[in-house]
Amino acid sequence: MKPRLERETIALRVAKEFFDGAVVNLGGGIPTLASNFVPEDKTVTFHSENGMLGFGPVEYDESQQSVYRMNASGQLVQARPGMCFVDHATSFALIRGGHVDISVLGAFQVAENGDLANWMIPERAIGVIGGAMDLSFSCNKLIVAMEHTTPKGGIKIFKKCSYPLTAPKAVDLIITDLAVIEITKQGLLLKEIAPGWTVEEVQAVTEPKLIIAKDLTEITL
Repeated sequence: MKPRLERETIALRVAKEFFDGAVVNLGGGIPTLASNFVPEDKTVTFHSENGMLGFGPVEYDESQQSVYRMNASGQLVQARPGMCFVDHATSFALIRGGHVDISVLGAFQVAENGDLANWMIPERAIGVIGGAMDLSFSCNKLIVAMEHTTPKGGIKIFKKCSYPLTAPKAVDLIITDLAVIEITKQGLLLKEIAPGWTVEEVQAVTEPKLIIAKDLTEITL
């Protein structure tokens, strides 16, 4: 079995997409780890649906933790100068008003046209949509951060999603433990690939035909 990128490495690659001054919402799982990897020369304002704005990375020092500062993964995070708390309605008004520049979410399935399915697993009859629908429709750029396949090796990037959609044609970029793929009008553009992996190997676990970027490189961190 070839090594894949660790979850923290996926999050590190995600953080490269953050620009100075960006307002960013991080979904549960791999996405919330990206708050730990903001470059020192960039100021990023993190937003959470529960009403936090301007928080920092995960706080691992128990003496500094507060249950009032919790991200979408239930992790306690650091306070930052200027950090504030708002009510739920105001938090969602910020989302729906288009004030979130980048949203990073996990996914169960992504389609080649950018359709996102990340809230319901029909065979388990389990699903919680949370703020994913609002974020998918309202943010300026949607990044999916996930493992490329299921734990049993099943495909997660499809020609068409079979799970209930969170939002149609919403995803702009997919970052996985194997590849960085941009959603374009022409199809899925493979821009970066994990070290040690070939295009053919990534294609084998991706249902749609990949378009290979002329400047294809290894995933850069």
